[in-house]
Amino acid sequence: MEVCYNANTIAGHPDVHSPVTTLTKENAPAFYEPDVQILTSGGLRIPVHASILVSASPVLENIIDRPRKHRSSEKVIPILGVPCGAVSSFVGFLYTSRCTEEEMEKYGIHLLALSHVYSVPQLKQRCTKGLGERLTIDNVVDVLQLARLCDAPDLYLRCMKLAASRFKAVEKTEGWKFLQDHDPWLELQILQFMDEAESRIKRTRRRRQEQGLYLQLSEAMECLEHICTEGCTSVGPYEVGPTKNRGPCSKFATCQGLQLLIRHFATCKKRVNGGCLRCKRMWQLLRLHSSMCEQSDSCRVPLCR
Repeated sequence: MEVCYNANTIAGHPDVHSPVTTLTKENAPAFYEPDVQILTSGGLRIPVHASILVSASPVLENIIDRPRKHRSSEKVIPILGVPCGAVSSFVGFLYTSRCTEEEMEKYGIHLLALSHVYSVPQLKQRCTKGLGERLTIDNVVDVLQLARLCDAPDLYLRCMKLAASRFKAVEKTEGWKFLQDHDPWLELQILQFMDEAESRIKRTRRRRQEQGLYLQLSEAMECLEHICTEGCTSVGPYEVGPTKNRGPCSKFATCQGLQLLIRHFATCKKRVNGGCLRCKRMWQLLRLHSSMCEQSDSCRVPLCR
């Protein structure tokens, strides 16, 4: 025998749909008939099966197992403070583990709250993802507050990033004005997050500059050894004369600048008194090379030893 509980017919609430489940006496005798009712804020009573609620939510399990004053009294579980449709969608997820895009669009915030209160991690994960995809300038503050209350760190971080990146627009919304009046602590957290994000950007920029400088110095060291050992276009060892047939090397842009610096260093008259900036750069390169060179006895770079 097959019985179908069709909740599309809840009297007085044509827009609210209850879960639909098809069960047989052979495979589910324990919850063949609905034995619990869920009461919503609008007075709607949704008949459900206790076994389904117990298997889906430990919180509902504790409520159902709680002893009653009168054993013959009907089990009623009030779920208040959210729209009737949200409660119906919540119960539907307990039955089917599915939530439609339309339900997420309409009741996503309420479903996240219910999933947290009644410890339904699958629904909470679904709501976190769905609300994250639907974040806007107008709702980001509301979702941020809810994400903090419902312990949804991924959604919280996503809201923080959007609020920080579009702060000029966010601070004009009604949600931000409400936040300033009623939750100054969260306002402070957002401002601190923005300050930390700006600091991270500056640190990253400074680190990249340092890496770029290191690469430039490393290339200059290689070119210095190359010029003093093999020679390049116009500058080289005294026993290797420059030749017009020698082509530029693979790092000629750096080599050319270094050759000009070497030619200047060889003829400058200010360097004796330490008054030439270009000569000081050349001295710094020579000192840097000598501090790094591991073959000073055979090295061809001037003054290395």
